[in-house]
Amino acid sequence: MKNNLALVVKDDADALSVVKRVVQACEDVKGQDIVALDVQTVSDFADYFVVVSGRSDRQVQGITNRVTEELLSLGVKPLSVEGYEDSQWVLIDCGDVVVNVFYEPIRHFYDVESLWMRARKLEIATHS
Repeated sequence: MKNNLALVVKDDADALSVVKRVVQACEDVKGQDIVALDVQTVSDFADYFVVVSGRSDRQVQGITNRVTEELLSLGVKPLSVEGYEDSQWVLIDCGDVVVNVFYEPIRHFYDVESLWMRARKLEIATHS
């Protein structure tokens, strides 16, 4: 993925900075159960995952909108945003940073975090 990283973020420090800003954006709009994972040792297609839940499809869209606004303010244009219309599971692909915004029951059903249980959870300090 490092070869494509120039499209999105320049290096690992930039990717981690993006993760921190994404987590803050999720908190700003009251995203639930925000988890940031360092998946570099268990994945070859991304370095970081952020997983967050919304309590309704409208909140999922609101979280997605806030995250994409924050990314654009950083000069990061997502490679793709999938699932926005249904707002059950929205995937925002930013190269080495992948954001999963779930409607709460769907997150529990798919239990995506268990797929990455060997990944290190990041402790992200925000201003909230």
